[in-house]
Amino acid sequence: MPAPRSAGLIAVVVAMTSLLGAPAEARQAQDTRQALGTRSDPANLTELRKEAERAAQELEEANKALIKRRTEFEAAEKELEGKLQALAKAERHLAQIRQPVSQMAELLYIQPLASDTIVPFLAGDADADTLRTMANINHIVMVRQQAVDRSTALIQQTERLAAEAQELRAGNLLAEAQMAAEVDLLRKRSDKVVKSLTAALVKMGIKIDKVGRAALGCNPLRAATAGEYPNGLIPKSMLCPLQQKGFSLRADATIAFVSLNEAFKRQFGKQMCVTDAYRSLAEQQSVYYRRPGFAAVPGRSNHGLGLAVDLCGGVERFRSPEFNWLEKNGKRYGWFHPDWAYSSPFEPWHWEYDPKMDTLP
Repeated sequence: MPAPRSAGLIAVVVAMTSLLGAPAEARQAQDTRQALGTRSDPANLTELRKEAERAAQELEEANKALIKRRTEFEAAEKELEGKLQALAKAERHLAQIRQPVSQMAELLYIQPLASDTIVPFLAGDADADTLRTMANINHIVMVRQQAVDRSTALIQQTERLAAEAQELRAGNLLAEAQMAAEVDLLRKRSDKVVKSLTAALVKMGIKIDKVGRAALGCNPLRAATAGEYPNGLIPKSMLCPLQQKGFSLRADATIAFVSLNEAFKRQFGKQMCVTDAYRSLAEQQSVYYRRPGFAAVPGRSNHGLGLAVDLCGGVERFRSPEFNWLEKNGKRYGWFHPDWAYSSPFEPWHWEYDPKMDTLP
């Protein structure tokens, strides 16, 4: 029985290795290549973001596996407790059974000296009553012995099961320790990738904060968290600033926009011009009343989700070289001109971000 259980434990470890992806050395080498690549190609900001998201996904899966293993461990602990309680109950039952059998055995030793029933039987002069009495005694002894045998078998079985549960506990502890080590490794890897990404953003001119540490808003792993806030009510700490001072977006949108901005700068020799990005609910209301028919109903604008920008510098002119270039290349970075903005209302300056379109690298 120990062999199959050991094999099962090995299978768990192998499955976890498969779940958690490539070996640590390979992942570290990949991280290094990506960090170095960022220095020469700004498009690798998107690669770093995607690597950070993959690392986060692996970390989440590993945590789920660890939680599942701990749940199984708790179930095994309860099973062990039940078996030990059953063992104690069986021992008490056995003690109750053994007591009358012991008394009967003691009676058989004493009675030949003091009874007219046992002595004739031993002398060969037993009558029907004597034989009947002895038969009853023999039957009682047999029944009691059977009960003792059953109790002994029950105890042996319970002890065996308890030993197996103890072995399962040891296996669980070992597997949990191995999984916890993998989770810690993945967490460090995720932190490393986010740190490389933050350094790249700082190098591109984005001021994360005064001391250069990663702000929550520029961590791409927090993009989904920002999406949990109502439209126009995302806290400033959950937004990442653009290179264009005074404007912010959701982390993944900012990172993709920075990559797009660098490509635009290589093409036209200038940064993209931004007139609006994230728009709070109050700002949406102000724009809605100042530009009726040209702004979404407050609380429904993609600006309030940190996923839209209004551009200038030539892009705002339909079919200008800047507009045409952005229309052709923007989707590679996840940025596109929505269908409605071509006609109703006509807003060539309005562009939106969709992470599913982001094909870089």
